[in-house]
Order: sequence, then structure tokens, then C-alpha cells
Amino acid sequence: MFSGFVRKARVALLIGVWLLSGCAGVRLVDTQVNSFAPQAIAAGASYQFARLPSQMADPVNQEKLEKLAEQALAKVGLRRQNNAPLRVQVSAVQRQEHAMNQDGVGIGWGLGWVFGHGAISMGNDGTLFPGLDARPTYWRQVSLIMRNASGAVVFESHASHEGIWSDGEVVLAAMLDAALQGFPTPPAGVRQVNIEIPR
Repeated sequence: MFSGFVRKARVALLIGVWLLSGCAGVRLVDTQVNSFAPQAIAAGASYQFARLPSQMADPVNQEKLEKLAEQALAKVGLRRQNNAPLRVQVSAVQRQEHAMNQDGVGIGWGLGWVFGHGAISMGNDGTLFPGLDARPTYWRQVSLIMRNASGAVVFESHASHEGIWSDGEVVLAAMLDAALQGFPTPPAGVRQVNIEIPR
């Protein structure tokens, strides 16, 4: 019961922020980041992307994600080059959660890749407040793993964010920037990184 109340309050807060920021020119992507840098990476190093078999099975969407990652990596001085010794693996996942009904009962969820994959949903949409349509929230996570020529991990970073913004590519770009904050020697431990993006 208590968890249902907390969830309902969080959804109400997200909707309130959305309504109050209607005239603002930017949005805030508050991202939880956890990074590890067991080995140093030379400034200006070149890299190439590496893909898992599941990512190779969906090359179109993976290419979109890698384009976003390439832009973020360029901001920290890394450049993409074929046959580079540094290999970067990037992945992203999204879970869509529907708002709760008036009794605080969750009415649906969905899980899928950010690009192209349809989410599975259960239940019916409801209304959180009379006269106000319910808005889904989106939980997203991006991961960056870098390996040297011998296959050893030299950098790892995971970033997660939950919000009401449905434009996944724009939010993911901000999350990738957050995941690379402090590169190549990021602070230890989980931290919050705030990135502003255009409305």
C-alpha cells in the first residue's frame, strides 16, 4: 500500500513538473550515473564500435544508437576510426510505465529497446486526476563499455533516467553525455548528473 502511494506521488510530481515547465525553453534530464575507470585512456584516442550478436541482428537501430554515442564520445576527445585498438560497446533499454488509477494501483508496464521495438503493455489506461489524461513515464538506461586491444575493460559507465519525455533519441543523447561526465577519470560511486536539453 505504501509503495503504491509513493509511486502515485512520483507520477503526480512528474506531471506537475511537466505542466509548470510548459513555457520553459529547456528540459532537465536528471540522470543517475555510475562509472568505473580501471585503466587510463590516452587523450585523443581512436576507437571502433563492437556489437553483441543481438545488436548485430538489429543493425538499423544499433546504428542510430552508435551515432548518438559517437557525438558524445567526440565531446570528450575520442574519435571513431576503423581498426582502432579501443573498442566501444554501447547499449540502451527502455521501460514504459503507465500512470496509476485513482486507487494507486499500477495499470500497466512495457519493456523494449529504445529504437523501433514495440513495448509489451498490460492493462488499460486510466486517469490520475479528473479531467487530466494520464501520461506514461519512461525509464531508460544506457551503458558504455570500452575495452583495449587485449579485451580488458578500461572504462565502464551506466546511466539511468526516469521521466515523462517520449522522444527517446533526444533524451538518450543527454544520458550518454551524462555517462561520460568526468571522462577519463570520473568520480567514484553513484552520482546525479543534470543535463539540460531543448524543449
